[in-house]
Amino acid sequence: MSTLKYWQAINRALHEEMARDASVVVIGEDVAAPGGPFAATKGLLDAFGPERVRDTPISEAAIVGTALGAAMAGYRPVVEVMFLDFVTVAMDQVVNQAAKVSYMSAGNFAAPMVIRSVCASGRRTGPQHAQNLEAWLAHVPGLKVVWGSTPADARGLLKAAIRDDGPVYVIESLAEWSARGEVSDEDEIVPIGQAAVRRTGADLTVLTWGGAAPRALAALDLVRDVDVELIDLRTISPWDRDTVLASVAKTGRLLVVHDAVVDFGVGAEIAAVVAEQCFDTLRAPVRRLGAPFAPPPFAPQLEAAYLPQPEAIARAITDTVQTVRSAS
Repeated sequence: MSTLKYWQAINRALHEEMARDASVVVIGEDVAAPGGPFAATKGLLDAFGPERVRDTPISEAAIVGTALGAAMAGYRPVVEVMFLDFVTVAMDQVVNQAAKVSYMSAGNFAAPMVIRSVCASGRRTGPQHAQNLEAWLAHVPGLKVVWGSTPADARGLLKAAIRDDGPVYVIESLAEWSARGEVSDEDEIVPIGQAAVRRTGADLTVLTWGGAAPRALAALDLVRDVDVELIDLRTISPWDRDTVLASVAKTGRLLVVHDAVVDFGVGAEIAAVVAEQCFDTLRAPVRRLGAPFAPPPFAPQLEAAYLPQPEAIARAITDTVQTVRSAS
């Protein structure tokens, strides 16, 4: 085991996969000599040369389009779209082209490509750099979406994404960029579509992912007399229904915590499925906790109030369980 920062785990995954497979190439803005805007591609140019690590013009549409062409020609490109918000100017290439090329070609073409973006939520980057847009991406058939909340998961999911034969969008948390964690020295892959049960419990299931996951874990230290089962989804699409439904069947309660706005989100989809599939075992209505329906604010105090903090998560846990208990 090694103790690595979140970004170092990503960097290690890229080094390992490029050394393992010569078809893996990295393209994006400042990914070569500068080592990436957040250092995730540091050292790749020296190790693998300018043919496999290429800087591009500032055009996300061109970057993703180039990667798709390379993927269809036999490469496994890893694209960096600097901020998750910036995918908005490449949505045609992501949604209408990469996600559909296999379907439209009756399987004659594939798009084994990865798009990496940081979500800067929690780092005071303002309305155009801090949006949690995973629901947009997860809504698209043919596109997988993953988001690791720990260094080990960031590495393992990225490695799995690079080896996948379809387009995978990998979201990374800038708020956790310097967070340290243990990372295996072995070739450890985190399977796409498999959630992680961070803590087992019997009273309430808390489901979370991405930037909200560390705060949800911290909230458990503030809760008394509630036995919480904490699940980190890790893969947004396809999400691990079996693990979530089995947990809710056991606890009878579900609280979904995420940083995206509550309205029309991934949490709503999960809540609907759980309400349908666990109707007979639910002991309380499914509850969601997320951001209000507003752009992310820039001011530190406002952003702190905008995102679910450990104290608010702890209150939601306690209120959910106590309300049902008092009514039973």
